[in-house]
Amino acid sequence: MEVPDAMSDPTTDAPQAHFDYDIAVVGAGPVGLALAGWLARRSATSRMSVALIDARTPEAAASDPRAIALSHGSRVMLQPLGFPGDATPIRRIHVSQRGHFGRTLIEHDEHELPELGYVARYGSLVGALAEAVRATDVDWLTNTSALAPLQDHEGITLPLQSAGGERTIRVKVLVNAEGGLYQRSDDATPTERRARDYGQTAIVGTVSVSDPRANVAWERFTREGPIALLPCGGPRHADYALVWCCSPDEAARRMQLDDDAFLAELGAAFGTRMGRFTRIAGRAAFPLGLSALDVLVDRRTVAIGNAAQTLHPVAGQGLNLGLRDALALTDALSADGPRPLALARFAQRRALDRRLTIGATDTLARLFTVDFPPLAAMRGLALTALEFLPPVKTALARQMMFGQRR
Repeated sequence: MEVPDAMSDPTTDAPQAHFDYDIAVVGAGPVGLALAGWLARRSATSRMSVALIDARTPEAAASDPRAIALSHGSRVMLQPLGFPGDATPIRRIHVSQRGHFGRTLIEHDEHELPELGYVARYGSLVGALAEAVRATDVDWLTNTSALAPLQDHEGITLPLQSAGGERTIRVKVLVNAEGGLYQRSDDATPTERRARDYGQTAIVGTVSVSDPRANVAWERFTREGPIALLPCGGPRHADYALVWCCSPDEAARRMQLDDDAFLAELGAAFGTRMGRFTRIAGRAAFPLGLSALDVLVDRRTVAIGNAAQTLHPVAGQGLNLGLRDALALTDALSADGPRPLALARFAQRRALDRRLTIGATDTLARLFTVDFPPLAAMRGLALTALEFLPPVKTALARQMMFGQRR
């Protein structure tokens, strides 16, 4: 039998069909939690039941020390649910390239905003959102893994596995917000995914400096890759979250250095704009690549967050894009109900923002790592030109802070 087109949505749920939930959200990271919380807040009018499924416990996620960047637009979206009180504001972003002229500054007062963005501990954000979700009627299934779903015309059968054994639930819509779930049905055409290996590894950690600049974030492009320093408080505001992108071989070597040698190399790569690097803690490394689905929706399943895209950390757009996806999906499901029509409209509305954000991140990651003197000069001219073209700089900053929502 031919599968009906999702936009026409001619099927209706049979009266005798039983559903355990209207919507199942797999993954209780920030994006999954935000989606569940927003859906629950709309449930008074939309009357949708929601299950949130995660293989971990909230306590395990809340202990995660990683630093994450949130735009001002994300703060506005999340405020009704909760926002970590220990987040550090970003009021200036300094963008430059090491060893070449050209730089641009983005100031919060240029955009009449209290802050451009924030740096929060992953665990703090998860903790704030988890508290909001606990106050709703969302059925949160912890220590539970979702297995391969089986999709039919009316809904989805989702096997679950926990310490108590296996069971299945029936849902009308399945949202994959973590990336580990097999998304598509066996009889569906394989999803096209855009992928790129940047040939880089990111070294992350928390560093301290001798001459801090409060509430200033740094994006410093070097011939190896970008170095980002994000303010995260500490005594005298001297602590910064570090993201140092370099070749895999160099990253492996640097991970083996003692702290003094590591800090010396970091200082040589970044420069002396904040004095000396005096401390490094929590060093870790992970490979960098682009992975983005071309199609987010397969009838009654939809991917958002890390399931939809993982981006290079340059400009810190991955989580912010995922949160915009989650809010747009909430709007669509609240307006059209848990059915394929809502998912198809969601995908249409999110196409432009995803294309612009993924494309800009991919371009920056590649453009600023080409070690070719004439190109370096052109990059410097472009950064400097932004200072003399306020409308262009404003448009770029607004895209990074708010994206394209319609």
